[in-house]
Amino acid sequence: MCSHDPKDTTSSSKKIPNFEESIGNSVKGLKSWYSNEFFQEGMSDEIIDIWNKGKEWLKKSGAEIIDISLPNTKYALPCYYIIAPAEASSNLARYDGVRFGHSVNSSDINEMYKATRSEGFGDEVKRRIMIGTYVLSSGYYDAYYLKAQKVRSLITEDYNKVFNSVDVILTPSHQVRLF
Repeated sequence: MCSHDPKDTTSSSKKIPNFEESIGNSVKGLKSWYSNEFFQEGMSDEIIDIWNKGKEWLKKSGAEIIDISLPNTKYALPCYYIIAPAEASSNLARYDGVRFGHSVNSSDINEMYKATRSEGFGDEVKRRIMIGTYVLSSGYYDAYYLKAQKVRSLITEDYNKVFNSVDVILTPSHQVRLF
């Protein structure tokens, strides 16, 4: 899925390449990055097997497999669990039922806000909003959110260095089969 959504502020308006032009092309000479750092505890044998088969297929088809270390990869998941809820908390604050989102009619504004958010957000979303609000609050912003942002910058720098020398990344998107 690749397109720009003018109603989504996180959507990119970058020009989209014609992906169909690559169908049927050889992968010979393609520089593919494979790293054991993406192997995670708890990853299913099925996923590991498919991952290794992909690596072997690329090798047999003439792609060059390059193993490059990403020293900050191990911090990606902890960063995600701090930054994602914080951003969700901030972005979802506008869904108060007045201008955006589900709205509950009530004569009392406080009751309207409470009912709107109780009905409009599921349990997991509410949990993430609470965690995000916590890490953004006074006293915790510097300890959690700011540090996670700094580590995210280090992770981004690692990836930028890798993409200067490879064409694609070969990595599982999940640790287990989703469906």
